Amino acid sequence: MNKKLIALAVAGATLAPAAMAQTANPVTLYGRIWVAFENVKADGGTAAPVGSRNRVSNNGSSLIGFRGTEDLGGGLKAFFQLETEVRPDQNDSPFSNRNSGVGLQGDFGSVLLGRWDTPFKLANSSIDPFGTTTIAGFTSAMSDRGNFDRREQNVVQYWSPNFSGLTFRASYSANEGKTATVNPVVTSMSAVYVQGPIYLSTAWEKHKDIFKNYTGAVAPVSGADETGVSLGGHVTFGPVRVGALIQNFKKNGGGTTVTSDQKSQMFNLIYTAGKNQFVYQLQRSKDGATRATAATAVTEPDTKVNSIAHLYNFSRRTTLFTIYTMTKNNVTGLGNFGANTLTIAPDQDPRGFSIGLRHTF
Repeated sequence: MNKKLIALAVAGATLAPAAMAQTANPVTLYGRIWVAFENVKADGGTAAPVGSRNRVSNNGSSLIGFRGTEDLGGGLKAFFQLETEVRPDQNDSPFSNRNSGVGLQGDFGSVLLGRWDTPFKLANSSIDPFGTTTIAGFTSAMSDRGNFDRREQNVVQYWSPNFSGLTFRASYSANEGKTATVNPVVTSMSAVYVQGPIYLSTAWEKHKDIFKNYTGAVAPVSGADETGVSLGGHVTFGPVRVGALIQNFKKNGGGTTVTSDQKSQMFNLIYTAGKNQFVYQLQRSKDGATRATAATAVTEPDTKVNSIAHLYNFSRRTTLFTIYTMTKNNVTGLGNFGANTLTIAPDQDPRGFSIGLRHTF
């Protein structure tokens, strides 16, 4: 049962250095196909409702990849990975847009160059049982609604060896976007402890000269910065796994306005009975607000997301999943689905049902 719980928790996780070292062949082909039939809608507030509609969605980011290692002698290995999103529901798949890079591994750990999930993203997404790209994924309310759930390009990453279950990661995104006025850089770090039924993580990430307000898009802004910290984990007791995550984000827009802290929390419970798994997850985010001064009265966006799911594991590779999720926003809230979001107005509440298959190879 524990193996199934662990597999569920890391459904969207990427290859770890230790796994690379164990590759039996010079090059390994792997992948995942994860497709769902969904019915979604949104209502509430004063805006016109978003009517019920059906859709077929590429949940979980279906993918195909190639990876391998080469023994260079003296305890040193070269490794590589090229991973591509595959969209089985439509014909516009990109190439090599997922975790891809090349690096060296030895007693010192691993050093990678390329495009890769930040340590902050990996440390947090391992606590989410739904995967970050389903309608119930934790970017519905967590990780600044996805702003801190990043796969950075032009990165240098370091992954430490395993110290009796404790590992560290650090990532630096090169400032290739530097101009005369902005110098955008993303720096991310994490510490993760895994021992038997226990998973614990803490992470920190800073976006320099980058800013995203609640209703806007991510943009380079001179003098701005965003910083996120997180603490979370999960523990397994027989057939039950309990997980929790707390996050805090500080934002400085680089101007005269003040943005209050964003605070997010998540709790989940997984119960396994044979091939069946039952999942419940609650997310809550008070998203802060930008105001003229700290004393200016505003209504801060507030989002709650409740999700339940049933998974039937035909095998370790094939799973039938059913998910229902409901998002509740206050009058300024814009919380949405974890993936394939709807266009909503503040105070509208997206709801959705999803049924589909996930197969890995």
